[in-house]
Amino acid sequence: MNPDASQHDPLARHSCTKIVNTFEELVTTPLDSTTNALCWQRNLSGNFDEIADCLSGFDEIVTVEKTDLLDLPLSAMGQAARDILIQDQQLLREYGLDPILDCIPSYPKDSAPGPVPTDVYSFHVDTATVKADTFLCSYNLAASEGLANHEAVRRVDIPETRAKLLELYGKQEDDGFIQFLKENYFDLHYLPISDAILYSFGLGNIWRIATDYPGNPALPCIHRAPTTLPGQPPRLLLIS
Repeated sequence: MNPDASQHDPLARHSCTKIVNTFEELVTTPLDSTTNALCWQRNLSGNFDEIADCLSGFDEIVTVEKTDLLDLPLSAMGQAARDILIQDQQLLREYGLDPILDCIPSYPKDSAPGPVPTDVYSFHVDTATVKADTFLCSYNLAASEGLANHEAVRRVDIPETRAKLLELYGKQEDDGFIQFLKENYFDLHYLPISDAILYSFGLGNIWRIATDYPGNPALPCIHRAPTTLPGQPPRLLLIS
């Protein structure tokens, strides 16, 4: 296994993703057994780092409201970026979604991850109890990374890891063990295989990715958050 696989493939050549040209295509194109991630590729103008700098100075994730954005003293390029942030949220709301804009200095990391780290820096899938997809867009710094399902293995299916989880469970493997994995989110995390080629979500693109919900014909999209570094401005992420 190679948890730090660093090879990247241009998005357009990755088999489980599909590029669309409009927002309408993004929301209407079906996700299926071969495609579990759609990308509306965009080249955005504006200075998103300027907005992030204005919103910096805190240690925890902050959800940014429209009024917060409108109160910022910005240059013309900062104002252009602000307009896009507001317009993107409105676009998703008109489709019936409930997007939020997060300003992220860093995500919490597992202080004692044990056999399986469960923070968002680990490759994972999103879950839902009803039919739902995840929409997201990174505006600055690094973007999320994706991993094809056939190039990944669930951490709980690795024999050495499963043995350690059984020790943590304290009993023989039974139905309760499966529930134990679910309750602790251990079953949602993955490792790349040794020759896996990751793909970047890129900046400014709006993605729609498959989640793990009952009856979903598409495999859930395996992805992870980028590592944030001290001294950088916070990351701006739109998610729904």
